[in-house]
Amino acid sequence: SIALEKMLNREHECAEILQQLAAIRGAVNGMMLQVIQGHLTDHVVKEPDETQREADLETVMQVIKSYLK
Repeated sequence: SIALEKMLNREHECAEILQQLAAIRGAVNGMMLQVIQGHLTDHVVKEPDETQREADLETVMQVIKSYLK
């Protein structure tokens, strides 16, 4: 975030920077949840082809595993 970059380039309290980082993380996590939910709904639940459904599920599971590391 540009605001965070500006804070880091100036003298700011560590607590302010940590609050900004927490806010950014929360926003990214919320967006990640929405994208995963949409992917699962569109490409796993509604996918009629079982082979494709399994492949799409494996794709999203790899992303989740990577994200949680």
